[in-house]
Amino acid sequence: MSMSFERYMLDMVQPMRDELTTLGIQELRTPEEVEEKLPAAKGTALVVVNSVCGCAAGQCRPGVAAALQHDVTPDHLFTVFAGQDKEATAKAREYFAPYPPSSPSIALMKDGELVHFIERHSIENRSAQEIAAELTSAFDRFCR
Repeated sequence: MSMSFERYMLDMVQPMRDELTTLGIQELRTPEEVEEKLPAAKGTALVVVNSVCGCAAGQCRPGVAAALQHDVTPDHLFTVFAGQDKEATAKAREYFAPYPPSSPSIALMKDGELVHFIERHSIENRSAQEIAAELTSAFDRFCR
């Protein structure tokens, strides 16, 4: 019974993963992948903490997609999936201090250091366009 539920959950979340990976965002599914990629990401890196919640679907992922149409974008694009790849998400969150765990959320890092962070509470009550505008402003500031 649990295997079929597990398969159902995997099938259900795959389109949520695909929304980001089709944009060229690389999934980090294990703590080892996070450790290998985030500290070594020279320049700027966007890290999207994906989630199954409605604000991830309605605001976060569409906001990220719109922001990535901007002329200036980060050098590296990564995502972890909260609630699905728990250990990878926990490892990525270590880089987001002092912010508490939040999903969805969006981090912008420069040479391994957090320079901009959008928490869930700043996603759920805003439109995708407002999130994209905040991200493109951060891209202009840190990704040049």
